[in-house]
Amino acid sequence: MKEKTHKKMKTLVVVLILSTVGIVSLSGCTSTQKNVIKISGANALQPMMEVWAKEYQKLHPDIRIDVSGGGAGKGMTEALAGVVDIGMYSKDISQNDITNGVFWISVASDAVIATMNAQNPVKDMILVKGVTKAQLKDIFTHVYDNRTIKTWGQLVGNPNASTQRIWVFTRQDSCGAAEMWAKYLGKYLQDNLTATADAAQIEDAGVRTAVQGNVNSIGYNNINTVYDMNTKLPYAGILPVPLDLNENGILDTNESFYGNSSAIVNAIRNHIYPWPPARNLHLVTKHNFTGATKDFVDWILTDGQQYVETSGYLKLPQETLELQIQYLNSGTRPEIQ
Repeated sequence: MKEKTHKKMKTLVVVLILSTVGIVSLSGCTSTQKNVIKISGANALQPMMEVWAKEYQKLHPDIRIDVSGGGAGKGMTEALAGVVDIGMYSKDISQNDITNGVFWISVASDAVIATMNAQNPVKDMILVKGVTKAQLKDIFTHVYDNRTIKTWGQLVGNPNASTQRIWVFTRQDSCGAAEMWAKYLGKYLQDNLTATADAAQIEDAGVRTAVQGNVNSIGYNNINTVYDMNTKLPYAGILPVPLDLNENGILDTNESFYGNSSAIVNAIRNHIYPWPPARNLHLVTKHNFTGATKDFVDWILTDGQQYVETSGYLKLPQETLELQIQYLNSGTRPEIQ
């Protein structure tokens, strides 16, 4: 009897020890997690977020910030699922997102622009004439056989200039770039662009690479994928397709703002470049930002704004930033009822 009691006591002691070790281990994990901020989502915001993360970690070496892309759809899904602390989002926030418990803060603006290969056969004519919204709509929203404009020569009004067909590239992953480009063209969705394109690519860099590799191609990209933020000039092998905004058949002086990233950001600021495809960029989470993540977002809205323009993005108006700070501190927004 005494032997059984002794065995029971030994078992109890072992269980208690294991339980204590488990609690300590779990406690250690929680502590570590509090010092790690996980972020994923929109390619459009990723370069800016990487700058913010780098500068913030200099000030707070105890905080680790992990940033990955994957597209706006991934950012929203992972934020709502609690896989990441922050989702980078470059689409409009939908009522369905709100119903699912999303909370968001707007942090900067940028734009999507049409792109072509730098060796395009009628490049010089396009840079003089520009391309109208109606022409882009025909190219991007119809399958090849149903397009009025099938060749680059037809696009510039001189069929003999080039008989090469126009190859259209779009995005495969759920993303803000496709949504905003579709909205600019009309009442379209990303699925409409996917259905009519010649090929769909993964991520923004994938579209750029495809355009760089095909002299007869056209696509669309976020401005930070088109312009090198160190030189402010377009990356090798790719050029922006200028918009003939007033559709007069020539690119007027006030429509010529594609030479460098600073010029197009200024056109976005002054609403010369259309909204959409210009848009605000957001950080999203489930319900509200808390703890170290909230502190980081607060820094982005204040001291972190000094890096926005130098990184090729457009700062939000000061009154808008102040509203975002109010929303961050209250944990709610007027749109969330």
